[in-house]
Amino acid sequence: MLNPMSVMVLFEGEHRRLVLWVPVMLALGALAYFLWPCEPGWGVGVVLPAVVAGLCLGACFCWPHSLLARLPGGVGVALAVGFGVAWLAAHRQPPMPELPRRGTEVTGIVRDIAYFPAPMEQGGLMRRITLAQAVLHDFVDDGMQPLRRTLDIRLVPQDSVALLPGDGVRVRAVLQPPPFPALPGGRDRQFEAWFSGRAGSGYAQEPVLVESGPQPSAFGASQVLDTLRERVDARIRHVLPGASGAVVATVLDGRAEAVPQSVREDFAASGLAHLLAVAGLHLGIVMGAAMLVCRMVLATWEYAALRWPCKAVSAFVAWVVGGGYVLLTGVHLPAERSWLMSSIVVFGLMVGRRAVSMRGLALAATLMLLVAPQVVLDVAFQMSMAAVIALVAGYEVLHPRLLRGLSGLAGVRQTLVRHGLMLVLTSLLAGTATLPVVMAHFGVVQPFFVLANLVAVPLMALWIMPLGLIALLAMPLHADGPFLHLMNGGVRIVLWLAHCVAGWPGARIVVPAMPGWGLGAVLLGLCWLCLWRGAWRWWGMPVVLLGTITPWLMTQPDILISPDGQLMGVRDAATLRVMGHARDERVVKAAWAQATALPVSDFPAKGVAGAETADGSLICGEGEVAGTCALLRHGQEVVLRIHDSSDGRAALPNNVCAQAAAVVSVAPLRESCLDVPVRLDRFTAWRGGAQAVFLAHGVRVTSDRQRRGERVWVLKPGGHGMPTLPLAQAE
Repeated sequence: MLNPMSVMVLFEGEHRRLVLWVPVMLALGALAYFLWPCEPGWGVGVVLPAVVAGLCLGACFCWPHSLLARLPGGVGVALAVGFGVAWLAAHRQPPMPELPRRGTEVTGIVRDIAYFPAPMEQGGLMRRITLAQAVLHDFVDDGMQPLRRTLDIRLVPQDSVALLPGDGVRVRAVLQPPPFPALPGGRDRQFEAWFSGRAGSGYAQEPVLVESGPQPSAFGASQVLDTLRERVDARIRHVLPGASGAVVATVLDGRAEAVPQSVREDFAASGLAHLLAVAGLHLGIVMGAAMLVCRMVLATWEYAALRWPCKAVSAFVAWVVGGGYVLLTGVHLPAERSWLMSSIVVFGLMVGRRAVSMRGLALAATLMLLVAPQVVLDVAFQMSMAAVIALVAGYEVLHPRLLRGLSGLAGVRQTLVRHGLMLVLTSLLAGTATLPVVMAHFGVVQPFFVLANLVAVPLMALWIMPLGLIALLAMPLHADGPFLHLMNGGVRIVLWLAHCVAGWPGARIVVPAMPGWGLGAVLLGLCWLCLWRGAWRWWGMPVVLLGTITPWLMTQPDILISPDGQLMGVRDAATLRVMGHARDERVVKAAWAQATALPVSDFPAKGVAGAETADGSLICGEGEVAGTCALLRHGQEVVLRIHDSSDGRAALPNNVCAQAAAVVSVAPLRESCLDVPVRLDRFTAWRGGAQAVFLAHGVRVTSDRQRRGERVWVLKPGGHGMPTLPLAQAE
């Protein structure tokens, strides 16, 4: 057993690593706010963190030489700051507006244009525009101010009107707010929309009209960048149509919407999905190529080679080029983290100091959490940080041993072996560290990621990205065609590799949903394992392993109910039986299949005599009431009303519900089954969102609203937001 004094001795031995825990504490503070059971007011959100931070700072100043005071004081300050910054970030967002539930004329300014594959029967590409300063033209919203949030509108397939960012447009569209999670604890698109500034999405009912005349510009430099990205994307699609051209556009301008779903699945199953997300790999290649070219040019200039700090100048030029690439590709989170870390390295080179990678990562994470604390729940942030922290810590330990092991080799042989081993080591470290994060967010494991990356990463570094940079430089001169075609050749090899590896047996292993505390245990254990240097760092390994196996330790729900109450799924040993129909049926089924790691099969939507599962636990159509099923499991009987043409006005007979412990209905239950302890119907889903029913120890129901609570980003029942009120009449 360790006593407090021995623990303090351990911390004193790691005192230079304590600063690395600042972003971890900030993230925990922000996470405490986001997981708070209800929305805290000013007192809890601002005043309490300020008081705690002040008291902890006071303790640090009163006992500046006592680690026993400075350590908890610093932890308290970081936690309080993280909580307060998260509260401020959530409350400075504009409210979610109430959107009309019918076709409405919408005018606004095009902020962005995205292309994505059309359905199989239509073929080609479809467009989705992002509208800013949107105004809704109907009798309810007459005289309203422009929306402070953006709208994503999918255009009709036959719409060929030329559009550019900054154009004013008018379109008739059907709008809908961000959807509720498909199951309790599922992906929260309302949270994502709240912090991304989106009000909702929709689809156009007719071709868009471009409004003439000057349009108000509120974007400035962002509009210029969006226009540039659109032109680069259009040029690439013109030269390279098809799936490979979409991948080329992804790595050069960050637009991944046009990549076909089949290609995405191949990349995901082969462990190459990171190639479709502009991150540290792409930015490192771009900055490395820029620094190499600049260094060679300066070396050929005698005056500069003798008088200038060529290494520092080349690093600065690479930093500027990397920043331009980040802007061109849409300023995604992993690219932001990589560019911030490179800024630390460049600054260290310019002032003649040694750049510490782990401290650079900590500083980059701290800045990102202070500016946008909501990234703590973002999959890109979690994967990026997990991969980099594992790489830095792994190379701190293994790189010296690798060099000693290769000391017996010399010349080209040593270089080839060293680069090969470093490539394998990089893939192992990054892939293993991000594996639990992939399991938690995507429900899959890719066991062959190392083999695929051994070929794909060198191709990306030595062939695809260098030719892509040359193509971008040659694009203003219309001389980019040959370089794009050469780049396309390398991309086709990667596509073939991803397809082959994805076709291997066991290339994609599905896993059940990981609980949030399991993912938190993995990330905290990984931080403990990588941030310390002493032997006690290995205490984090059991925590990581425990978090990784939590998907198989959790009890799976027996019944799932969609957010609108119109779809229900019954889980058995090998299949998820889905009954009913819903508007977002495809999305809900995909989320349920991922969460349960089971294939989805449709069960008869209406009660058909004799319809039952192989084990006889689910039987439909045997009673005297059509459209009902009976589930018998764990000694509990559940009545499922999967179809009702009377909208609940025809009451269920008493004998149907006599032995039932619960009844679930797609229609209002009204006067049906009043004596049943648990009654779930359309109104229950309207109030509480998606439902999960557990039958192992009695009937236990968990709803989405119970999991998320009453928060500023959670829409009111039915998906209602803040009414958009018109301007007051002038007196």
